[in-house]
Amino acid sequence: QVQLVESGGGLVQAGGSLRLSCAASGRIFRINDAAWYRRAPGKERELVASITSGANTNYADSVKGRFSISRDNAKNTVYLQMNSLKPEDTAVYYCNAEIVRINMVITTHWGQGTQVTVSS
Repeated sequence: QVQLVESGGGLVQAGGSLRLSCAASGRIFRINDAAWYRRAPGKERELVASITSGANTNYADSVKGRFSISRDNAKNTVYLQMNSLKPEDTAVYYCNAEIVRINMVITTHWGQGTQVTVSS
């Protein structure tokens, strides 16, 4: 069974940093495109950052210059480095990835979500 397991969330003061990890497990060949989304209380889910299989990246305007998405293909893991955190970054963060399985079937998966809380 293929899963995305997120980790790294927590409580941090404004101005601090966190690094989220999203590890794919199971019988997989590789991760294609991947992205981080977030949902803040009372708000719709929004795309935070994305990375292609060729490591091209894209960011929401609200996080440009503060967040960085990266990937380690050997570990089948995608990261989100978050610096200069603000209270408005408080949300549940979700990883989304297109995964190529061992049998070459491609499926899309979501992680379970990890809470990030930034105190002022």
